[in-house]
Amino acid sequence: MSDNTHGCPMGYGAAPAPATPPASTAASEHAHGAQLDFAHDMSYGDYLGLDTLLASQHPRSPHHDEMLFIVQHQTSELWMKLMLHELRAAIAAIAGDQLGSAFKMLARVSRIMEQLVHAWDVLATMTPPEYSAIRPFLARSSGFQSYQYRCIEFLLGNKQAELLQPHAHRPELLAQVEAAYRAPSLYDESLRLLARRGLAVPADHVERDWTQPYAASPAVEAAWLEAYRAPQQHWDLYQLGEELTDLEDAFRLWRFRHLTTVQRIIGDKRGTGGTNGVGYLRQMLDVVLFPEIWTLRTAL
Repeated sequence: MSDNTHGCPMGYGAAPAPATPPASTAASEHAHGAQLDFAHDMSYGDYLGLDTLLASQHPRSPHHDEMLFIVQHQTSELWMKLMLHELRAAIAAIAGDQLGSAFKMLARVSRIMEQLVHAWDVLATMTPPEYSAIRPFLARSSGFQSYQYRCIEFLLGNKQAELLQPHAHRPELLAQVEAAYRAPSLYDESLRLLARRGLAVPADHVERDWTQPYAASPAVEAAWLEAYRAPQQHWDLYQLGEELTDLEDAFRLWRFRHLTTVQRIIGDKRGTGGTNGVGYLRQMLDVVLFPEIWTLRTAL
């Protein structure tokens, strides 16, 4: 072998081996340019508070399947937190005649409902024996006691005074639930908007005791019909009606999927919170939140 190889084992014409890049450069290239050192910067986990969030699952039984039960309900509560954030803002936007913003928020609420519907699909993988094994460890705790769910029901207009009671032992939570109970619901504010636009909504549907359950009115149906029969003239009111339809449609699916999942897992047993289980959930399917939005369709 000629000396012009300079000892290169690859022989003639071989380029010298490249110098090893600095460790920091190699790591940066390996991570596609992403920052790797977070000793002095906020990380993904810091921003999301993951240490607290992921340390909040505390199974009380020795059974494998309890983690599924806890995570499913915790994630549902997170989605409900976002739903309340959007619902409250949508109600305020309608009250302030800012319908473009309200439509975006209501559409988001409907999509959140879809996530909650699919959450039941995951819980439905729990079999009756698996649930029976963890049920004694739940004691009297129940989703019926969810203060966020109660706020959602109240903001959507399903007002029942006795449902304040499960939160009476927590004054700070009771205050939130009671605020939703005493405030105009999403539908109440929608009817007040129709009245501001000159549609003939009865006075007792514009100002009333907001703690009372909503009572359907032929005059309210007639007001909505005016908007639906002339959508070009009342386009935003017409769109509001359809956003409400989408929302209640999604909410009904959530309730129905809850019913079928519970029936699949516990049959006709009573709920841990004392309700009659499937019977109570089936009764909730008959609750109509925005009645005239549905009945007007027969008259069109």
